[in-house]
Amino acid sequence: MKLLAVLLCTAALSGCSLFSSKKKAEPAAAPAAAAAAAPAAAAPAKPVAKKDGAGFLPPGESGNVEVDSIAVVVNDEVITQRELVNRIKTVTARMKAQNVQMPSDADLRRQLLERMIVERSQLQMAKDMGVRVDDLQLDRAIGRIAEAQKMNIQQLRNQMEKDGTPYAAFREEIREEIIMQRLREHEVDAKIQISDAEVDSFLAAEKAAAAEQFEINIAQIMVRIPDNATAEVIAQRRARADEVMRQLRTGADFAKMAATYSDASDALQGGAVGWRQPERLPPVFAEALTKLKAGQVTPIIKSTGAFHILKAVDRRSLAEAQAVAAVQQTHARHILIKVTPTMSAADAKRKLLELKERLDNNAAKFEDLARLVSNDGSASKGGDLGWLYPGDTMPEFEAAMNNLKIGEVSQPVETSFGLHLIEVLERKSDDVSKERERNNARQALRERKMEEATESWQREVRDRAYVEYRNEEDKAANSNANK
Repeated sequence: MKLLAVLLCTAALSGCSLFSSKKKAEPAAAPAAAAAAAPAAAAPAKPVAKKDGAGFLPPGESGNVEVDSIAVVVNDEVITQRELVNRIKTVTARMKAQNVQMPSDADLRRQLLERMIVERSQLQMAKDMGVRVDDLQLDRAIGRIAEAQKMNIQQLRNQMEKDGTPYAAFREEIREEIIMQRLREHEVDAKIQISDAEVDSFLAAEKAAAAEQFEINIAQIMVRIPDNATAEVIAQRRARADEVMRQLRTGADFAKMAATYSDASDALQGGAVGWRQPERLPPVFAEALTKLKAGQVTPIIKSTGAFHILKAVDRRSLAEAQAVAAVQQTHARHILIKVTPTMSAADAKRKLLELKERLDNNAAKFEDLARLVSNDGSASKGGDLGWLYPGDTMPEFEAAMNNLKIGEVSQPVETSFGLHLIEVLERKSDDVSKERERNNARQALRERKMEEATESWQREVRDRAYVEYRNEEDKAANSNANK
């Protein structure tokens, strides 16, 4: 299920990618924490409390059950082998469901352990800064996920259990995703500034661009360069990228190479980044990608902190850009009834049909009914949504609205928010305002900066964390990956 994508911009394996306060414990203090954790590994009689229930089994309860152990110490916390094994099982199932070719067991373990370290270090930072998501906020977020899937919460819970994911674990996964998103908003989003001069330059470049615009479906393989790397280490990382390129040129599958070698957070999705317009990419990437036909890959590209190999999976045309585009605006209002455990979609539709009959017979006023029964924030304004541009509402809502005459009330229209009655009050054709044009430009520039800033910030958080591998194979795999 693609549940998390509905609510969040990032996937459950969010990490370092170019496409996308209290200070942490210093490394000098971390060994003491690691030493404190060590007796726990030697004395399984003392349970270690973990958020997912993983820990050590006391004598007399273990029987033939394998005792848990520490995989890695991250600052003053541990990631256990049981947590790692559970993550491997979950991701393996997802990759198979998405038909992504699997990397070797060793590469999969290394990739996921690194993701868990990145996540844990971010969650620790969020905890230190007091970022919290209480149960009420979590319930609302899960309610929105259920709504988007056209389910109620109980149906969502049943689906999760059917898919083999305990509902309690799903709740905590969502909680952690929200916490990390809020942390990124505080540490990255809020600090990105776009000047008026940048907006002016962007708009000038856009107008001077070629008449035909297009977007590219991109996949990537990223080989990270550690901070403060020596010339020798940089050469080793370049050699790793060269080896990947050599295999690609001899026919290797790009998605499998990404899952095996890439250090980006989308590695286990075959490196899939998705559709991007060239102007919303870092210039060095855009320049290389625009020269490619569908299916081709770029040469190795070096950025500040990594070597990249990009693939143009596909290309498609967009409507020709206009400096000032005439668009139709619609002034509309609506009555919304949400689907809940006590209000089924059939019941909501029946209720709206009754309201429509009263409106058609002039037995009631639209604004009065909206104030009385609508479940939307616009209820206090009689359901008035103001002037709407194309794309401002859900596609189903917009399609139904566009088919209405002025003064006409729709049949019940279903969207992910619930069921609606829509009335069009007036229409007009207007030029896109200069303010809206500048806002769109500002958003495009923000997205461009966000990807680079997020990658840099995540790398800094990871590099500041004290990390101690307890498994010699994990230690060796991490050492080889950074060569």
